[in-house]
Amino acid sequence: MPNHMFAFNILLYSSLSVCIVGLVYRLSCWFVLKIGIYGKNSSVPRRLSVAFKSFFRILFSLKILKLFQVFILDVVFQRRIFVKAGFFRWLAHILIFCGFLFLLFFHALGDIITQRLFPDYYSTINPFLFLRSLFGALVVVGLSIAVGRRFFSKQQRTKTTRMDKYAIFIVAFIICSGVFLEGLTMTSHSEFERMLDDYAGIYDEEEITAIESFWVENYALVSPTINAPLNVSKNAELLSLGEEVNDTYCMSCHVSNKWGFLGYGAAKIIKPFAVWLDQSNGVSIFWYIHIIGCFLGLAILPFTKMFHMVSVPVSMFVNAVRDDDISVPENLATINAMELDACTHCGVCTQSCSASMMFEVMGNEYILPSEKMRALKKLTRKRRVNQQELDAICQGIYVCTSCERCTVSCPSGIRLKDLWRSAREDLIRSHVPESSILSPFSFVRGMQRKWLPVTYEKPIDAALKAFCKNGNQVINVDSPLVFAKGRKFNRTPKLISASDYSACFDCRNCTIICPVVANYEKPEEILGMLPHQIMCSLGLNLVEPASQSAMIWYCLTCYQCQEHCPQNVPVCDHLYSLKNYAVNTLVPERKPENFFKFKAGTN
Repeated sequence: MPNHMFAFNILLYSSLSVCIVGLVYRLSCWFVLKIGIYGKNSSVPRRLSVAFKSFFRILFSLKILKLFQVFILDVVFQRRIFVKAGFFRWLAHILIFCGFLFLLFFHALGDIITQRLFPDYYSTINPFLFLRSLFGALVVVGLSIAVGRRFFSKQQRTKTTRMDKYAIFIVAFIICSGVFLEGLTMTSHSEFERMLDDYAGIYDEEEITAIESFWVENYALVSPTINAPLNVSKNAELLSLGEEVNDTYCMSCHVSNKWGFLGYGAAKIIKPFAVWLDQSNGVSIFWYIHIIGCFLGLAILPFTKMFHMVSVPVSMFVNAVRDDDISVPENLATINAMELDACTHCGVCTQSCSASMMFEVMGNEYILPSEKMRALKKLTRKRRVNQQELDAICQGIYVCTSCERCTVSCPSGIRLKDLWRSAREDLIRSHVPESSILSPFSFVRGMQRKWLPVTYEKPIDAALKAFCKNGNQVINVDSPLVFAKGRKFNRTPKLISASDYSACFDCRNCTIICPVVANYEKPEEILGMLPHQIMCSLGLNLVEPASQSAMIWYCLTCYQCQEHCPQNVPVCDHLYSLKNYAVNTLVPERKPENFFKFKAGTN
């Protein structure tokens, strides 16, 4: 559209400027945002410096071969989507990806790229006219599969967000407006006359009438003076002359519009309105609509879900060469921030989550991994979150069992388990002490205690002290496992019977195998009674000293003691029963309640 090149350049440079600024902002956020426990005291220059050093170290090592492999298999051919998400989701993505990529390089950037590769390039000759329709058709088929899967084959517990709908809408709008514009251009008599003036140089009225008749009959042109279809037998001589003129003046730069089958189909549909649209300057209007849609999508790309076109490949590259054993906290903090942007909210992790059934019971959407990612984005970017929603986010992260199924199934290659672990530890330290840290949840933290960069006991001590608050007064900060004055103590807790220990012969297997005991050089000083001593006390019906041992709170409920007991004494079950009994007996005012029931997005 030569008449609109000035407007085209203005829109192009404006949208590119906004896009570049947005990309710089989003990329800079990876080095500014702090998620979880990593990089809390690291400055932005420090994180940038460490990242660049790591980049160049990998660039000049054999790991560059791994990156090349990831680029070919996972970025170009999208292997991970095929393996993790299934054939139809892969088919939708690969069709949209390939179609849009080729349209970008061989149509939108045709004058810049294709013209240099093919000096005789014209967008209206083959194979370019045909390929443009073919690539557009690939995108249409991919979008149809995506829409069909999302709206007609809904999977359990998946949720469609506004960003998901926008991604489908903007791609569909660009393709549909482009197809309509091409069809309108094919029918436009004004464009036909402009083309004759610019390229053909035909001035003979008989030849002009002949070629116009030929295009009306064969190229979907709609003329205000010539009606189609023409009577071939009656106008055979005219059409023959038109074909001859077309072959002489136009064939070298314009093949039959039928090769552009998408635009040709659109031209047939709009044929009844073509004259009115042409007289209303419809080509120019819809050219602006199409171009504005394209450039608007480009300008706001960094601020929408479409940013995953940048973040997902980066996530795949980084996690392919990542080694947590040697990675510094600054890099891990940057990776965690980058992984939040790499999440496409596809819901594959939610389908494989082992804790997803808790969502059915609690109704808290933040238990689902894909929704947890949205929650972490809100927390990280300091968006407004009320206390109830914050508690729900904490519950969703605490419920995670660290089974790693979400990590294994993620098509974007995000190490979700590590992200939950880091975020959870940060919430434990900064949020209200959570009672579940004294429950089987402590098993996950306990097995990872060597990984934790600060003292493992701090959050546990905070949770213990929270249990022992009576109003605003703490009963005993230094030794919270002390009974309230004046409260009578029943000798035998429920679910515990002295007869359970009749077979115990104090072999100490439970203590030897216990990972908590192994964590300390002098465990008696930290834990009080050890597991075999607690079992011995219970066998003698000395419940009070057993209940005051810190061991029952530090127990990971890993069941190692119970599994290795040669006499089949349910050691872990009894420790857990002592814990529950102590909570109910110490300070009734602080009995653990059901955490709460909360559905994300409601107040």
